This record gives sequence, structure tokens and C-alpha cells, in this order.
Amino acid sequence: MMIEIEQLLDAAAVRRMRERLAAAPWADGKVTAGYQSALAKNNEQLPEGCTEARELGAEIAAALSQNLLFQSFALPRAVFPPLFNRYGAGHGFGSHVDNAWRPMPGGGRLRTDISATLFLSDPGEYDGGELVVEDGHDGKRVKLPAGHLFLYPATTLHSVTPVTAGARVASFFWIESLVASAARRATLFDLDLAIQSLRPRVGDDDAALITLTGCYHNMLREWSHG
Repeated sequence: MMIEIEQLLDAAAVRRMRERLAAAPWADGKVTAGYQSALAKNNEQLPEGCTEARELGAEIAAALSQNLLFQSFALPRAVFPPLFNRYGAGHGFGSHVDNAWRPMPGGGRLRTDISATLFLSDPGEYDGGELVVEDGHDGKRVKLPAGHLFLYPATTLHSVTPVTAGARVASFFWIESLVASAARRATLFDLDLAIQSLRPRVGDDDAALITLTGCYHNMLREWSHG
């Protein structure tokens, strides 16, 4: 299951972020890639420990914590600190699958259930640079407005088509969900959306709504880990 979250960051936040990123110390993106990914990866990336990456990543993490659609869809147990990449002309990222586990900066590790791309460049700023997520057909091609977030299963083959002009700037990160199964997460998400849709129509004290809400939490309790 994939989802677009519109305007995780508003235009002013994107503008401030882009201004700081313009002067940031970009480096070869291969430094954070696994063996398979390094063979396909050709872009620039901010070093994880640099001031800009830490402070801007914290701003994105704060926005995620306040976004109810993100919380409902991802059911996050942990979020990897957001990273930042830049694709200039000639850069791209061939088809690959993300590593199953990522070491966390403070110790421990995160299981990559969901991959995330937060677009920080508008589509008109660059040619090419589409995120392509293979879904068993021709692949879903994604190129969203700045500030919009795209979430998709980390288990999928995906790529970034070559940029032919301009620059594509984005943040990317991974989420370990409380519910490891993508199918179960999808069921819980659909149920939560249905409950939220019914609430203004029937009222919080409706007996059927209370039962459905109880079923949601009992399913989450049964299926979650951590």
C-alpha cells in the first residue's frame, strides 16, 4: 500500500529548508548505501552528523509526529532520522530494494518496513528524477510538489530516473511500524478511516462506533510488536 501525504511542510518551511540546504556540505551519496544500492546509486547526500541534517531532520520528525494521516498509515514504532539527497543533471538511482535493517545513530537498529520520500523541489525545477516504485505492472511514477510526502513498502523494488536538467532535492527516511505486516497495516488503516468517517455522522457515543473502535484497538494490540 502506498500513500501521498499533502503538505507535510508548508511553503514557508520548504523555503527555509532549501535556503539552508543550498549552503550545506553535500557529499557522495554512496556513503550510506548497502552493497547492492551502492552499485546503482549516483547522487549527493548530506553527511548524517552535519548540523543541517540534524536540525532539519528534527523539524521533519516534529511535523510527522503531528500529522494524523501519517500516524494512522504508518503506525510508527520508530522513525530513522531523516536524511537529505540531491540529484543534479546526470544523477539517478537504479532499481534496488532498501536494506532490511538500519543502524540507529544512538545505538540499536531499525527494521525498514516503510520507505519515505519528502519532496523539497517542485516538479518544474527539474526534468526527470521520478521515483518509480514497481508494483507488478509498469511501476508507479511519483513526482510530487515540494512539501509533499510519499510512503511506500520498503520491500518493493524502486528507482529514481536520471535527472536531465535542474536539481531534485528531497529528504528520505524509513519507518519501523508497530505492525510488521503490510497487509495488516492496510486493514487497520482502512478501519481507522472508516471509524473517522462515521464519527461525525453518528456521534461519539454510538454503540456500533464504540464497538468498531474497540475492534480496531484489539486488532492493533494483537498484531503489534514493541
